[in-house]
Amino acid sequence: MDLLKQTQELCGLYDLKPSRSKGQNFLVSSGVYDKIIKEAELTSQDKVLEVGPGLGFLTSRLASRVKKVVSVELDDDLAGVLRLGLDTHDIKNVEIVNENILDLDLSGSGLGKSYKIVANLPYNISSVFLRKVLEAEDKPDLMVLLLQKEVVERIVARPPQMSLLAVSVQYYSYPVLVDKAGPADFWPRPRVESAIVKLKIKDEFPLEPEQEKDFFRLVKFGFSSKRKMLKNNLAAAFRLSPEVMFEALNHLNFNPRIRAQDLTLKEWLKLFECLRDYMV
Repeated sequence: MDLLKQTQELCGLYDLKPSRSKGQNFLVSSGVYDKIIKEAELTSQDKVLEVGPGLGFLTSRLASRVKKVVSVELDDDLAGVLRLGLDTHDIKNVEIVNENILDLDLSGSGLGKSYKIVANLPYNISSVFLRKVLEAEDKPDLMVLLLQKEVVERIVARPPQMSLLAVSVQYYSYPVLVDKAGPADFWPRPRVESAIVKLKIKDEFPLEPEQEKDFFRLVKFGFSSKRKMLKNNLAAAFRLSPEVMFEALNHLNFNPRIRAQDLTLKEWLKLFECLRDYMV
């Protein structure tokens, strides 16, 4: 199946002009679609939230394997073309939601408590989308996302390349870089490399919900100036004396000159436990 030819023909037929500002680079690689489907571990009872369905090539693959698909598409023209395609192929188990995924109430989406997310996200909303989903009350069981490669590498990073994004995603999930996708796998060709990331959401999280806000406040302050030592960032943010910070780091056997990007999630949690009484 020549997906590139089909995509160009459909865009010509419906006068669709891919918008760079909206991140509209259509995936035209059957191989990449196959990898996404495989990693999603789909069953006939699954409910799937699809984001950025585009022309529906992934949508139809999902619909043939699961109980229900909710496809969220911001672009009015693309949503209309997707509806026509589903009607033409008599696909009944797909609900199209024509709105911004960032405005969607996940609890009211009809997916229930157990669902998966499969998405070829517009790259400019990746971090905001992840925050919205991972902090939601009704989190998915699993996510398989096609993102900019640099973002995926940040998500799965280990010291000394950790970031606020890495700590946040790894707190809630077990992320794995599945495979990479090049510009030739898309039309129009993007200027960046892409990658598939699989995120298995944890059954239990390290902290109680009422502690999470303070924990992420600590991490955010820790990364506030990456070039500075961690003790300086935190001492300034929480108005702690150098002696308190030195004692905390020494107690945890951390190098006093350590920086935020050098800590694992487990070490951040230990630091939080050590400093939480000082966080006022």
